[in-house]
Amino acid sequence: MSVNNDCLYCNKNQAQKDLMIEVCDLQASTVFLFKEQTYHGRCIVAYKDHATELYELEDEALLAYMEDVNKVAKGLKELFNSVKVNYGAYSDKLPHLHFHLVPKYTDGPDFGGTFTMNPQKVYLSDEEYKEMVISIKSKLK
Repeated sequence: MSVNNDCLYCNKNQAQKDLMIEVCDLQASTVFLFKEQTYHGRCIVAYKDHATELYELEDEALLAYMEDVNKVAKGLKELFNSVKVNYGAYSDKLPHLHFHLVPKYTDGPDFGGTFTMNPQKVYLSDEEYKEMVISIKSKLK
């Protein structure tokens, strides 16, 4: 297993906990609920080992990771009744392979356009986060 101690996803430090809540591990990834919830249901699917590009993965690992991304996207769409799920995999400033899965709604923010990385507008109560994590986890098991 490859780890980069300077990496937010490998390190699992306080900075990561300030931005997201760990939901569960899947076959090749860890799922996180993004704390900023302007896009209701937004999650991150981070590859379990340190990699920065899809092409770095061997075929079997790539397939497993993309199956995880697919499973989470399908689960979020069903759970939150979104019209579409947007996928963001930039990693310019945070070099670790991860996808932002962003449910989009017809009357919601940025529908038909690119989602904002961190609008810092909508935060939930601890109880609301807990309920979302339980719902997402149950959908993925």
